[in-house]
Amino acid sequence: MYHVALKMLGGDRTKFTTLILGVAFTAFLVTFAVSYFCGFMTRGFALISETPGDIWVMDPAVSSVEQVTNLPESALMRLRSVPGVASAAPLLLGSAEVRFPNGAFQPFQIIGVDDNSLVGAPFIENLNISVLRQPGQVVVDDGGTENKLNTPLRPADIWPGNGRPHLGGAMRRLATGDSLEINEHHIRITGVSKIHPRYPARPLMYMTISNARRILLTERKQISFILVNATPGITPQMLAAHIEQQTGLKARVASDFKSDTVRWYLINSEDVGDVMSMLTLAITVGFGVTGVMLYMFTNESLKQYAVLSALGALPVQLLKMVFLQATVCGLTGAGIGTGLCAIAELFLHESDYPFRMMWFAPLAGGGMVILTGAVAAILSARPVLKLEPAIVFAGK
Repeated sequence: MYHVALKMLGGDRTKFTTLILGVAFTAFLVTFAVSYFCGFMTRGFALISETPGDIWVMDPAVSSVEQVTNLPESALMRLRSVPGVASAAPLLLGSAEVRFPNGAFQPFQIIGVDDNSLVGAPFIENLNISVLRQPGQVVVDDGGTENKLNTPLRPADIWPGNGRPHLGGAMRRLATGDSLEINEHHIRITGVSKIHPRYPARPLMYMTISNARRILLTERKQISFILVNATPGITPQMLAAHIEQQTGLKARVASDFKSDTVRWYLINSEDVGDVMSMLTLAITVGFGVTGVMLYMFTNESLKQYAVLSALGALPVQLLKMVFLQATVCGLTGAGIGTGLCAIAELFLHESDYPFRMMWFAPLAGGGMVILTGAVAAILSARPVLKLEPAIVFAGK
């Protein structure tokens, strides 16, 4: 009977191909949507991924790298006295309006790194990052933006003597040696990095904390996070618990802090909510189309099932045939759809497109398609069970 079911499935090649393509499209859509969302969230916690540190210590009210409040200098001293702490480096997050040489301005996220260890500074090939310790030296990055790091091409448009902005001239990308202005302080570009894009996209500027204190507006507290490494023999989870118990600060292992950041975006970011709504609508439509196609295929095969029933096939055997056909279509379509998504990742991996195909994305795409096929098969089972063999002889 199973052989007959497969013969029925491939008997009409046009219908079978259309059905497989429909299922494959749904699997591709679901897998792509999950990977697209993962790409956005990866950008959201990119700072955590790119900054070395076993544990992130912060104010107890902080839940993400997007919304922070600073700690006093004494918090760093207290952390370094906790048993099991091998190193503790401060990290400052801030923002500033940066003036370009032609008079234009652009908001930047300021990332201040520890003067001694330079933990958190980006890697730039052929650049000794220790030059950041010199006064007024910074590294910039576009942070996933486009055309935000442009400076005038013509020397006449650079810091014009008349004091008027020259905004209409030819532009080029910022390079080493160019200068910018923050709060009436001139700073020099030491290098332009190329790190993982951010979400939300924004230009980034790296400098030492001592430089940040000279350049940025004065604040009493200027430590956003403290990056802690554990001594050998103690796990980061154990050390995080000890830190919270002894200091009253919040300590999160890097992987847990990434999860906290994703959760924060899901709750607080309207952009993420809009993206999820659109993806949910698209996935729902895809599931609806797949379910209808599977149901129609079974419904159009009722005459063949009636013939088999007239020849003595039991209802249980007919049901097994229906579920076999749905399983074959689901598995074949899911394999094709997730395979196409994996091919798409090969082309999108090196681009700036927010796409990250994690291990659970194919499982989500294939699993949801197979679930849809099972639901369609269950709905299709009712007319099969109600079949009257007489319809064959009635010519219906």
